[in-house]
Amino acid sequence: MDNHFVSTREIHLYYADTDMMGVIYHANYLKFFELGRTGLIEDLGFSYVGMEDSGYFAPVYDIQVTYRKPLRYGDKAYVHTWVDHNDGIKTIYGYQILNGNDELCAEGSSTHIIVKKDNFRPASFKKAFPEWYLKYEEIKKK
Repeated sequence: MDNHFVSTREIHLYYADTDMMGVIYHANYLKFFELGRTGLIEDLGFSYVGMEDSGYFAPVYDIQVTYRKPLRYGDKAYVHTWVDHNDGIKTIYGYQILNGNDELCAEGSSTHIIVKKDNFRPASFKKAFPEWYLKYEEIKKK
């Protein structure tokens, strides 16, 4: 990675997050991505609640996960999150989930668009949230 902004959050792994094989169930990684994404947004001084209060949602348009190494109950885990792409219409966040030994356990991305709350029609992120858009331009991976 280059010198772009990366947010880090610790992931708390619970026994209830495991599957029959004793590893963290694969769908839980999507929750970990959300933890990372909301953490990055908070680190920058913005919030999803503020977006919703302004009349918008940012739904997931696409999500990708590649699993490298299993996490287990009792492991330390962290999610690293950054902005990979930001074009004023869609934003792509990048993620890496590492264990306590800094081993890559999963990586992926999620693509988000902005829609109006009242009709779910797409809106321009750049126009609806110009300061937020400019901050993403400043910190995105180049």
